[in-house]
Amino acid sequence: MRPDLTTTYLGLRLRNPIVASASPLTGNLDSLRALEEEGVAAVVLPSLFEEQIEHEQVDIHELLEHSTHSFAEAVTWFPELDDYNTGPGSYLEHLALAKELLDVPVIASLNGASVGGWLRYARLCEEAGADALELNVYAVETSPDRAAEEVEERTLALVREVRAAVSIPLAVKVGPFYSAFPHMAARLAGAGADGLVLFNRFLQPDIDLETLEVAPWLPLSSPVELRLPLRWIAILRGRVDVDLAGTTGVHDWQGALKLLLAGANAVLVASALLRRGPPVVRELLAGIETWMEEREYASVEQLQGSLSQVSGPDPAAFERANYMRALVSYAPQGSDRGSETDGGTRG
Repeated sequence: MRPDLTTTYLGLRLRNPIVASASPLTGNLDSLRALEEEGVAAVVLPSLFEEQIEHEQVDIHELLEHSTHSFAEAVTWFPELDDYNTGPGSYLEHLALAKELLDVPVIASLNGASVGGWLRYARLCEEAGADALELNVYAVETSPDRAAEEVEERTLALVREVRAAVSIPLAVKVGPFYSAFPHMAARLAGAGADGLVLFNRFLQPDIDLETLEVAPWLPLSSPVELRLPLRWIAILRGRVDVDLAGTTGVHDWQGALKLLLAGANAVLVASALLRRGPPVVRELLAGIETWMEEREYASVEQLQGSLSQVSGPDPAAFERANYMRALVSYAPQGSDRGSETDGGTRG
């Protein structure tokens, strides 16, 4: 008997745990269709950015003000601003078309750091048919005068406002840079988040030595990056009442399976899909299913969280003890394991 791959994420019953994360692939109807055919369980559309909303609102304001001052007829010719489409209508159109095309859940995404126009567009995404909303919180704090409490409270206020604006499930995609992340995770759940997506990959700019300019740089993820969401999902599972999705560094079925064992409800994939295309989904599912059959797991839900910190045989593995163990056991390739380096690290 084949194992049951179904899982629940954000209250949505998914046919398996593999979700296509926001990327250019989910911004195209043909690739969305291909992803569904390959077996993906849900899709997250590319984000609608706060800057897009603000930019288009400013453009419309300038158009109305300039035209009104230039032509008397403009006072009656232009519609009221509240009735005017000041936002990226193409995003909402793509969302509506995706809902018509696909049988799997479609999750809309908003990316920003302040309330701004988010509330209106959160409602519009819901009206366009989104099954859930992913709030992609992206803020790089640079002011020495802004305290951590202020930053956290601003994020929590944003989640509370959006939660009050929509009735569909709400996921929050955050970065890992919190001094006490489990506490922040619990506060996000208390503010209304139904799920947390771990983690957002922040832009790390580079410097061009030829032009002496700061250049944007965001490469695709590598499998090594899986360790960060793996650790925190394992720590949060069973401690915070919220669904957990792992993303970043998922390039093979082993990585996806590890996140599930740690406690993920869903696994979000982007870089692997961009590198190798929609058939990656089938590879991930086949590998997970074969592994489960060999070990006689009846369902994904049976294994989910079995190696989390609260359920696994070695809770200390996710804490400081594992750091010490890694240091004393590290051996560079090709070195003499009998030699030692400073601090007792085996060479």
